Amino acid sequence: MFDIMPYGFRRVSAYNPFREMEELSRSLWNDSPVNFRTDISEKDGVYTLLAELPGFKKEDISIDLEKDSLTISAEHKSESEAAGEENFIRRERYYGSYTRTFNVRGIDTDAISASYNDGVLKLTLPRKVPETPAARRLEIS
Repeated sequence: MFDIMPYGFRRVSAYNPFREMEELSRSLWNDSPVNFRTDISEKDGVYTLLAELPGFKKEDISIDLEKDSLTISAEHKSESEAAGEENFIRRERYYGSYTRTFNVRGIDTDAISASYNDGVLKLTLPRKVPETPAARRLEIS
């Protein structure tokens, strides 16, 4: 279950001498001010990951698998970039990219499915069926 936790969100012991270094590294490599929120649930050997991505078009979202990592990326582009810069008095909406990476070790990556509806990305992540070695007889030498 804990294998699909997002990188950086695993609980660690109360004392971690490298915590400040990890936080510094996270702040340097994460260029978005806020990552999107996710919920992960499990039922009957299938994990469901729900990611809040309101305001995105399906074409703006990409899901990449590489080895044991699943990366969800989404990018907002400002309408004013195409029309020229506007003079904003206040601008609270963020335009840029969001990225989260999850460890999918133990997941059948060939069977992952995704859908996007009403600003929520839904990934269905079935567990791998453990392979049991074939029975065999060993010869005594």
